[in-house]
Amino acid sequence: MKTFLHVGCGGNRKEHTTPVFAGDGWRELRFDIDVGARPDIIGTMVNMEAVENESVDALYSAHNIEHLYPHEVPVALAEFRRVVKCDGYAVITCPDLQSVSALVAEGRLVEAAYISPAGPIAPLDILFGLRSALAAGNHFMAHKCGFTDQLLARELMAAGFASVAHIRRPASFDLWAIASKAPVPEAELRALAASHLPH
Repeated sequence: MKTFLHVGCGGNRKEHTTPVFAGDGWRELRFDIDVGARPDIIGTMVNMEAVENESVDALYSAHNIEHLYPHEVPVALAEFRRVVKCDGYAVITCPDLQSVSALVAEGRLVEAAYISPAGPIAPLDILFGLRSALAAGNHFMAHKCGFTDQLLARELMAAGFASVAHIRRPASFDLWAIASKAPVPEAELRALAASHLPH
């Protein structure tokens, strides 16, 4: 059985990741900074020393890297690469600032962009963090940086990932990327992306 590291898992389980990771062939190892999330490993993205080098087959990070300061992003992505096996990969999703900025430019900063399980989400929440969570004292939820699809791909390559595929979903205000530690043929990368990334 393969293992994927679920970074910033929060209350989510493997069923809320990707169809591949949700399958029977994968074991979830949960990692979070928040003790309340009851992770298997407590730690931060910029210091994952509790996870050994090349110890997981893959890594999944959903809406976490925007909680870092810009100068911390290369450190975290280097940690992601370090813990993944030589033939492993990382799947990352985060807000798309380009599509969110279009709403801001239309003067819709506090209008609902979409409805989530947590309630209406406005561009202000996407840009700076979910206001209800912040008001409740969960300062881990503050957003300190942001990405476009091109910037996310560049950051992953700069961190040492050899092959990167990425998509932008303006209607969902998010970005998705899959980054392999070792170079892979384009056809193989496309197949891997198709199996993990939303269509």
